[in-house]
Amino acid sequence: MKTKYLNTLAASVLLASSFAQAGELPIEKVKDTKVGVAPSHVEQEILPVGEVLESIPSPLEISVLIKENGTVYNKSDLNAPDAVSRYNTTFQKALNLGIYGTDLGFANIYGKNQDAISFLNSVKDLADGLGIGAFFDYETIKELAESSNRLDELIQTTTLNFEKINNNLAERKRENVSALILTGGWIEAVYLTAMVNAREPNDLLKDKIGDQKIVLDQLLLVLDIYKSSPGFEDLINDLTALQEIYDQIEVEVIVGEPTMEEIDGVLVVTDGTRSVVHVTDGDIQKITSLLKSIRNKVIR
Repeated sequence: MKTKYLNTLAASVLLASSFAQAGELPIEKVKDTKVGVAPSHVEQEILPVGEVLESIPSPLEISVLIKENGTVYNKSDLNAPDAVSRYNTTFQKALNLGIYGTDLGFANIYGKNQDAISFLNSVKDLADGLGIGAFFDYETIKELAESSNRLDELIQTTTLNFEKINNNLAERKRENVSALILTGGWIEAVYLTAMVNAREPNDLLKDKIGDQKIVLDQLLLVLDIYKSSPGFEDLINDLTALQEIYDQIEVEVIVGEPTMEEIDGVLVVTDGTRSVVHVTDGDIQKITSLLKSIRNKVIR
């Protein structure tokens, strides 16, 4: 996926910027290997949280993959916009802001403007509830979302809005909220991939699900920093159970040279590194079942 697709409409995108500016919270990261199987037990290297999160693929990347695979849009896979009234705690609001952010991006990728507006309203409600709604330019985003040919503008505007939100969270020492938004967005993106693959099995989608092994490891490292905060312990336990399934999957990372090309006057860098995922149908079934359970707990 080219870099230009990594800017997402989802609330979970670019959260790394808030961590990077918030600063110097150390984290353990798997050291890079040129060729080999991604290890189950990390060799530890300390670096800022932001550098870990920057390597996590955006939900929009997965949404584009699903659409390009020829999958029909299925609204029932997404969270109901009116469920927003159920989320009362900061923990629930932040996780579901990530969920709805991914659903917003998904609907926009498919050109479902009315659905996108409904998800946008849910995002706005949760952002207000978290005290960050003032940084969300609702009217501009709504106008762009109603247009079928202004997706690039919508991505840019929404990205800038969430950068402001992330900066504000960092200034107020609320990076735990950013971590939850990111996690919610990731859960929803992988859940959508799993649901589509369950209906229409596809090797590309199966590999994308298996490839999330490394991402999940990184997410858990971030969440562990806030394990004493309300709600985090149960979420970490659930995702750790998911990690145990992923530990059975081998991901071979082969490092390649990046390539550069100019597209519409913009220099686009494509990462030459690729992953070879060794995953079975049984692994995917276990991941799908547990991920569905975790996601249901988040949105209930």
